[in-house]
Amino acid sequence: MSGSSLEQGTVTCAAWIWRPENAHLVAIGKARNGDQPSVLEIFSFDAKTSSLSSSALATIEIEEGDLLKIAVHPSGDDIVCSTTDGSCKWIELYGQQAHVKLMSKDLAPLQDVGRQICLAFSVDGSRFASGGVDGHLRIFEWPSLRVILDEPKACKSFRDMDFSLDSEFLATTSSDGSARIWQTSDGLPVVSNLTRYQDEKIELCRFSKDGMKPFLFCTVQKGNKAVTGVWDISTWKRIGHKRLLGKSASMMSMSLDGKYLALGSKDGDMCVVDVKKMEISHWSKRLHLGSSFASIEFCPSERVVITATEEWGAMVTKLNVPADWKDWQIYLVLLGLFLASAVGFYIFFQNSDSFWNFPLGKNQPARSIFGSVIGDSQTTTDDQNVWGPVDL
Repeated sequence: MSGSSLEQGTVTCAAWIWRPENAHLVAIGKARNGDQPSVLEIFSFDAKTSSLSSSALATIEIEEGDLLKIAVHPSGDDIVCSTTDGSCKWIELYGQQAHVKLMSKDLAPLQDVGRQICLAFSVDGSRFASGGVDGHLRIFEWPSLRVILDEPKACKSFRDMDFSLDSEFLATTSSDGSARIWQTSDGLPVVSNLTRYQDEKIELCRFSKDGMKPFLFCTVQKGNKAVTGVWDISTWKRIGHKRLLGKSASMMSMSLDGKYLALGSKDGDMCVVDVKKMEISHWSKRLHLGSSFASIEFCPSERVVITATEEWGAMVTKLNVPADWKDWQIYLVLLGLFLASAVGFYIFFQNSDSFWNFPLGKNQPARSIFGSVIGDSQTTTDDQNVWGPVDL
């Protein structure tokens, strides 16, 4: 499926579901359609064709309000959905690829708390955070739902949030252009106001995920100028910025291996950036013509993204980026190097005049290593002159 596969209802959100052996699924949320309630649908993904199944594997109805946002646990077994009626649902996923079942239950701490416009699981799955349109921030342990932080006035209204790779920090951005960093173990603020220049607004945020460079990437807007800024998370100081998308971004995403960063504009363009070079590797002009992105998310195992807008629905896009090395290709290269080394050593040995390949006399039998070390009672003077004295 290179376009919307959803025949009824407006798409409001989409996300990948991690499954064993890279057999990933996609969760897509749809708004109410006439008398039909809002639903969450699960589709299978075909990596060979980079497409979704034409029909849903499983569907579950959301009776109250429309689906607003969804977050998928790293295990792929839990999905949290927020709705327009101000409550959240906890949906559990059972079964394998072709036999998926869904079970919904209320998420008790997030009932009738107002619209939650930001939802996120930590990378290790031990934390869950939600941010409301009213600026209320909540951080829980997962799955116990023990409250770590309940801050009613964290910001004016949430814009975006993301956990760091080690799950220690949570970055949040606000509709007023500010950004804060929170310690997830105790909920204390690490940085109350991330550094920004005058008249700048920080809008979206994503932590680096490659484990090598401790950076925080944020989209920054100053008037009509839009750039992507980079902060060093060891000092929380801004180290630079670059103009990438060239226009305001509505959605931002980081690949699981941290190699690529995706930016979706408010008028339907998308670019994918090579993080190491900070250069654009893929452009999709007018991917969702005239529509602001509701979702962008990288596939866990393929260079593919799922995007969604209310007008054009959900779409799978294969990225035009350099192919990754597969495990079997790496092993093949290592085997080739080993064989080349073995051949080189054999050639060197055959053509060497070293001690180990010393020429013997015309009729002289080979001597054992043992004998050459301890000597021989019948060793001749000539032999001693050749080999030298042996000290016992």
